[in-house]
Amino acid sequence: MSLERLAALIGGGMPAATGREELAKRTEEAIKGLFGSRYHSRSAYAYRVALMPGEDSVSFAGLVHEESPTSGVYGGMSLIWFPTLGDNDGNGSSLLTFVCGTRGLSPDEDILGRPGHARYLQALRRHLGKACGVAVWTKFDPTSLSQPFPNVVRQQYPDFSSVINRYGNYIYACVRVPQQGDAARGVVAAFLDLYAWERGWQPLTAARSEVEALKVDLRANLFPKCAASQVHELLRERRFLVLQGPPGTGKTRMAGEILREYFNGAGITVQFHPAVTYETFVAGITPSVEASSLKFDIKPGWLLQAVRAAGDRDYLLVIDEINRADLGRVLGEAIHLFEAREIAAGRGRSVQLPHPLADGTKTLEIPDNLYVLSTMNTADRSIAILDVAVRRRFAFVDIWPDMQIVADQKMPLATEAFGRLQDIFAQYAPPGALVLLPGHSYFLAESEQELWNRLRYELMPLLDEYLQEGRLGPCESELRAYLAWLEGELSLHGSNA
Repeated sequence: MSLERLAALIGGGMPAATGREELAKRTEEAIKGLFGSRYHSRSAYAYRVALMPGEDSVSFAGLVHEESPTSGVYGGMSLIWFPTLGDNDGNGSSLLTFVCGTRGLSPDEDILGRPGHARYLQALRRHLGKACGVAVWTKFDPTSLSQPFPNVVRQQYPDFSSVINRYGNYIYACVRVPQQGDAARGVVAAFLDLYAWERGWQPLTAARSEVEALKVDLRANLFPKCAASQVHELLRERRFLVLQGPPGTGKTRMAGEILREYFNGAGITVQFHPAVTYETFVAGITPSVEASSLKFDIKPGWLLQAVRAAGDRDYLLVIDEINRADLGRVLGEAIHLFEAREIAAGRGRSVQLPHPLADGTKTLEIPDNLYVLSTMNTADRSIAILDVAVRRRFAFVDIWPDMQIVADQKMPLATEAFGRLQDIFAQYAPPGALVLLPGHSYFLAESEQELWNRLRYELMPLLDEYLQEGRLGPCESELRAYLAWLEGELSLHGSNA
């Protein structure tokens, strides 16, 4: 197979026992062989193979834009590898890169400048770290050609110093290719298939399942994942924690799981909303109706109730939708209690309550066995943004949509619909709009009919609302096309309601 031959050639660098002309010939044959064995033979492509003698020269080979000249400088997105000379044992290596040609971004400004290109490179980094155990470096902005190659990364590639000195500003993703075996093939295939995806090359039938599996995995790795066990460990360390993310990502479900599995159900769950006050959460005077008469009592709020209920066991207070309330007013002076390090060191602060409670309690202190886990919807513009004083006292964990959960459900329409929608947001959404991506829960169902109903009556109205509010910028035209596609798919699958 051409892919296997190419991976072996790239992983081997420039072996001392193989002449440059022979290696160049093998490399050209392997590149050409991809088209007709992995990708359609009519794919538009061009390549360069320049294996040059001399210690000061930089040899390279790879794929370039099909309109590139056959020699001289070129521009646009390129997939290039830089081989090094082998040692006495014949062991060489290659630095496989995504690079912008030295002529500049043209003719690939639309690819290099699209937010999704950089985001999928980050997903590629996570994918290869797990699948092949290699470290991939990616630049935050591929279009920043004036940004030098980071010294901290340069130190990892001392044998490629000449490459980095000459082309470091233009390299925006790189990995050292393993010398042989499945790891070499996996690295080369992943870089190559992402490049092909961006170029619009169609995989042939024999390779389609592998290419589609990579796309699914890249989508699954677009966002960092955080398991309940990791959240629990951080909660134990930081004591006060907020799960934040778009709607439908399972934040409330995860908080409930942590309460059940790690605190044995010892805790309470409350929900914040605009009517929650200091009196509701901490303590204060509240009205009470008894025997058709109105009187006022001083009652403990949710926080004080949790402190009392904790006793001598670990106890969890879960606050759902924490930013729906005005936290400055809800917490009042009690914000000074949320100092995790002081509590852990036995130096927890106490505050004076405005009014003594019926049992004579005058102060409030958070014990070292009370933990607070909150959830926060980052997409709702109608709710408050947490101020700096609150943020300093809480740790924040991003909970993102999870493609793998949808794929594991094995409902093709759900996987396809979520994948397409995630691609639109990942490829085109500006950073501020990425938090609007609907979560995986919109695509989960026990039956196909339930799935159709969720897509039609939950997902589509949400996306329509986004469009009406004009919140998606460059995503809008793509999202309208997605809604038309989804409506067609639902009609095709029998959901005509």
